[in-house]
Amino acid sequence: MELIHRNLLIGIHDALQETFFEDRKYADKVIERLLKANRKWGSEDRKVVSQIFYDIIRWKKRLEYYMGEGVKPNNIYKLILAYCLWTKTHYKKFEEFDGIKNADILNKLKKNTVPTKSIEYSIPEWLAETLEKELGSKWEREMHALNEQAPTILRANTLKTTAKELVSDLKDEDVESFQIRNYPDAVQLQEKKNVFLTSAFKDGLFEVQDASSQKIGELLDVQEGMRVVDACAGAGGKTLHLAALMKNKGQIIALDIYEWKLAELKRRAKRAGAHNIETRFIEDNKVIKRLHEKADRVLIDAPCSGLGVLKRNPDSKWKIDQDFIDRIKNEQQQILQDYSKMLKKGGKMIYATCSILPSENNEQVETFLKNNEGFTLIKEEKVMPSDGFDGFYMALIGRNA
Repeated sequence: MELIHRNLLIGIHDALQETFFEDRKYADKVIERLLKANRKWGSEDRKVVSQIFYDIIRWKKRLEYYMGEGVKPNNIYKLILAYCLWTKTHYKKFEEFDGIKNADILNKLKKNTVPTKSIEYSIPEWLAETLEKELGSKWEREMHALNEQAPTILRANTLKTTAKELVSDLKDEDVESFQIRNYPDAVQLQEKKNVFLTSAFKDGLFEVQDASSQKIGELLDVQEGMRVVDACAGAGGKTLHLAALMKNKGQIIALDIYEWKLAELKRRAKRAGAHNIETRFIEDNKVIKRLHEKADRVLIDAPCSGLGVLKRNPDSKWKIDQDFIDRIKNEQQQILQDYSKMLKKGGKMIYATCSILPSENNEQVETFLKNNEGFTLIKEEKVMPSDGFDGFYMALIGRNA
């Protein structure tokens, strides 16, 4: 990889500054805006910018160690230079690098060791402690996996196509992909491409959805004609999967506390040809109460720390703290208590998170079952990042009273 164009360097600098130092600026949206604003960049340029941008976010703490100082708005060029030296990325001696002393960086790189595990895996100290406490000796293997680049996985929209047909259609548009064993609707790209420009996307033949996330819809065991509630629907990735599994028959009620997410869900549902989805904005508790004991299936894709998807969202490890995790755990238990009431007797629900912490996952389910006699655990599944895809937890719970 080479960094030889000054406008790419400036683009990376500005995107990092925005992500690290501006409030509520998330890496995926920042890079999306940067690439949209520079449509003249070729595919190779875009690849270089995206990779360096995400790598620096991922390895920030390690690069700070090589720099000998924390990242500040005025030393981001030094951060980029440290990255280039560490990864042996060929770069031009841009004027932005003038005056930066790189001898100390090179000396540290020669030693080829770092003083702590949190620097080695480039995570905050508190997070290294939390992962070790909750996962034991396995935490390093999982952190190693979470520092790898995530593959791009699509879910073939079976309302319109199959995984096999999708691979063929994408090939016609010069996008190489393949099916994934044991994941009926999943298709993986051979290399990163902007699939949103393809006719296959515009025609609603697929959604981008990780293979682990696709397991949740399968586990919920939805049938045609059922009434299903997706209680934390967001922009609707899993809602659309449920619609396809139900072959557009029955009713899916998609709930969320953010109206803009439901608006995005409606747009995606139209493209996907999913007609059995009704969105409802949770403006107060009455929305939930009206659905008490009305659903055959309930999906609770609970808000969580997101530690299972750091491959995809590396900036989130710099934006959360232990207080956030403690708060989110209280919220998860409250959501489980409130939303489980929507399930009919004889129905099934899933509690799911994209976290790998037992305290957000099986321990939450154990607490819920201890306090709610009419519910039983049917099956639970933990997918760890070292398995190759995103880290997810899902528990299928039945209501029998």
